[in-house]
Amino acid sequence: MNDEQIEQEIQTKGLTAPRVTKADVDDEIASEHFFTAFDGALGAASADNQDAESAVRVAMGMPPQLQLLTICVLVLRNGYTVTGESACASPENFDAEIGRKLAREKAVEKIWPLIGFRLRDFLSATQARG
Repeated sequence: MNDEQIEQEIQTKGLTAPRVTKADVDDEIASEHFFTAFDGALGAASADNQDAESAVRVAMGMPPQLQLLTICVLVLRNGYTVTGESACASPENFDAEIGRKLAREKAVEKIWPLIGFRLRDFLSATQARG
């Protein structure tokens, strides 16, 4: 069952109590960033080495498998970050766009419980006052 089908079922059943929705999750995302582990390792090597030649030598020694691990960093409205990753077992199947989609999906999954906790905190405080 996909997100739209679940949302439709919730609405059909008239479940109207406060809850976290996909729109709430999407609204929390301020920016998204993608890179491969190779990109990250290359960036670290460049920062550690003052000259480009040294950074290139370090990059040439990196395992090519680092190019098969895609990482997504989502920055939320409050500045908190969540990450997701996608690894490809067969280099022949690597597709950067698919890797980004899968990594983003895994990062988004981490937002749901964070917002759920915040909502539960709010509801608990409201009930304590009321």
